[in-house]
Amino acid sequence: MKIELHELTVREISENYIDNAENGVTGYNGRLNIRPKYQREFVYREEQRNAVIETIIKGFPLNVMYWVKNSDDDFEVLDGQQRTISFCQYVNGDFSLNSRAFHNLTQTEQQQILDYKVMVYFCEGNDKEKLDWFKTINIAGEKLTMQELRNAVYTGSWLSDAKLKFSKSNCAAYLQGNKFINGSPIRQEYLETVLRWITNGGNDDKIRDYMAQHQHSPNANELLFYFRNVIDWVENTFIKYRKEMKGIEWGVLYNQFKDIVTDTSVLEEEISSLMADEDVTNKKGIYLYILTRQEKYLSVRAFEPRMKRAAYERQAGLCSKCQKHFEIEQMEADHITPWSRGGKTIAENCQMLCRDCNRRKSDI
Repeated sequence: MKIELHELTVREISENYIDNAENGVTGYNGRLNIRPKYQREFVYREEQRNAVIETIIKGFPLNVMYWVKNSDDDFEVLDGQQRTISFCQYVNGDFSLNSRAFHNLTQTEQQQILDYKVMVYFCEGNDKEKLDWFKTINIAGEKLTMQELRNAVYTGSWLSDAKLKFSKSNCAAYLQGNKFINGSPIRQEYLETVLRWITNGGNDDKIRDYMAQHQHSPNANELLFYFRNVIDWVENTFIKYRKEMKGIEWGVLYNQFKDIVTDTSVLEEEISSLMADEDVTNKKGIYLYILTRQEKYLSVRAFEPRMKRAAYERQAGLCSKCQKHFEIEQMEADHITPWSRGGKTIAENCQMLCRDCNRRKSDI
């Protein structure tokens, strides 16, 4: 990893500063991508913005900034975006401080601001080195999310288009899928979610592999088409929307079950019954259970201690299966009539088994 410290003036950084809703925010005579196109739109409060200008006027040091070196003539701000925009806007005449805009200052005052030196690290290296470095410098302060860190590494045509589709307020993904996805598009949480889905629940390595493979693709249409297919499948499979459907790993389920033909009315009837079942404590898990038939997702209500004690005394400490004696701490509560066959979590349906017998029963 190559990291070089450079000393640049406000004059150099703010040269040909452009803030355009369509083309993003650029400076450094067009060489610096200050806020990449369609990146999250986080803006300093007025007092924070003013504090940056006052720091410069007083000659106090601003915190060091970090730029990604994409090519010999192309950089992107990794850390320091809001500070950079603040002094560029002031020099550009976009706001005033203490009733004085930049053009109202004396020539000496203007030169003092323009000559102010900013310390900037230029960072370049392979993808892993960049990611490790970015994680290190974001331990404190306004931390970048993991997806924002990945975005800083895999910049290119694919990412620019992916941000447009997944990372802007009221973007295509938000308009179609906000009922099903947690988080905020502008913090890259929608993009990360769909990348995790398309890589089948992928970890960081798999997501980075996908981004690396597509880094120079002209667009992110494949990802958007996949996302739309997932949401269409969810809405066609589960005909009644419930708030518990938000935040489920729908893409992973879609990958596994999209080709299985289901009777949607039968599914809805079972879901409604499970929603009303007081023994099902994890209502969100109903949708995973419906598809996988694994009861662990339901978190079926456990027997209360008083029920366990009553069953233990009723059995005189003997396991219902092997008829050996155990202390209560060595035993586990079990449904006499299994929950899956309509057995309820009530005292009358509770029996105590030794751990070995309960394990053997669970394996059947």
